[in-house]
Amino acid sequence: MSSTTLFKLCRAGYVALVMMLGTWFIQQGLNGEYSMLFSLLWIVPLLLPLKGILTGKPYTYAWASFILCLYMLHALTLVYVTETDTLFAVAETLLIGALLIGFPFYARIRGRELGLGLKKKK
Repeated sequence: MSSTTLFKLCRAGYVALVMMLGTWFIQQGLNGEYSMLFSLLWIVPLLLPLKGILTGKPYTYAWASFILCLYMLHALTLVYVTETDTLFAVAETLLIGALLIGFPFYARIRGRELGLGLKKKK
């Protein structure tokens, strides 16, 4: 798979995740299940790598996976606990799982194309 195709897939998946979780947490805040401040604080970590992911920086793709791990915990907990939102929880789990695979692959492929990497000792 080329880096361009992988970039488009990862970017589309990330934007879908931001929109899906943004809608979810804001809805939870409006329903009164969480406070609105708590709901907005859940969205902030997801927005930190937004610029680098939209521009295709391989370094951002490499470290953004660590942030996705927080949301994977949320998704897996929701799958285990929820009775009403099972479809949302499974969709969130599958999307984050795909991103956790795609992000490092894109970072590796694009980093090699750009000649980035760790310098070897001589």
